[in-house]
Amino acid sequence: MNKLPENPNLKEINAYKKKINWGEIPTIYQLTMSSMSDIDGILSHGFDSAFKQLLDQNNWNLKLLGEKSDQAGNRVVVNKAKVMLYHVMTEQHYELHCYPIIDNERVLHAQLNNPKCPFKKWTPETMQMLFRLNALIPFIAFTFQQGDEADYALLRYANHRVEELINLLRESFDIIDIKGYSIAEFCKEIYRKHARSQSTDSFEQPDNMEN
Repeated sequence: MNKLPENPNLKEINAYKKKINWGEIPTIYQLTMSSMSDIDGILSHGFDSAFKQLLDQNNWNLKLLGEKSDQAGNRVVVNKAKVMLYHVMTEQHYELHCYPIIDNERVLHAQLNNPKCPFKKWTPETMQMLFRLNALIPFIAFTFQQGDEADYALLRYANHRVEELINLLRESFDIIDIKGYSIAEFCKEIYRKHARSQSTDSFEQPDNMEN
C-alpha cells in the first residue's frame, strides 16, 4: 500500500502505519487503535455493552412511549425516548455519555419502573457511558506534535465512527441535545489554544478532521 485510500477502514490505516514505520508502532497508537477496534464491533461483540443495552427494546417503557404494529407485523414505537448525549473528555480518554430525559431534565440517578422514565430500568453505573476511546487525548497531542498521515487518518476515522454511532442512535431515540466537544471540535480547539502560545512551532495544523 503506497498511500491510503480516500476513506480508509481500520485495517487499511493499520497496514499503512506499519508500512511507513517499518513495523515499529508506538504504544500510544496501539492503545487508540485497539479501542477503535472495540468500538467497530460494539454491536457484534458477545458481551452486553451499554450501547447494546440502550437499543434493547425489552427495557424500553412502552407504556410511556406507546407501540403499534407496522404492515409487516413488526413492533413500532410511537414516540421515541428522549435522551441527551455528552461528549466527555477526561485527562486520558474520550467517552460518550447518555442521559434519559424526564420532565425535560436529564436523569442522574438510578430508575426502576418509573412511569415517567423511557426505560424500565436505568442504572447510570452500567448504562450512562456508552463507550470509551482509551488514551485518545494523549494520542491527539502526540499526533499534533509528531504524527504522520496514518495518525491523522486514525483521528478522522475515530471522529467519523463516533458520528456514525450517534446517527444510529437517532434512528431509535429523540436526541434533544448533544453537549461537549466532538473529537473534531476538540482537536481544533487544542490547536487554537496552542496557536496562541509560544509552543505553536511544535504543533502541526490539523487537516480537515471531519472528512
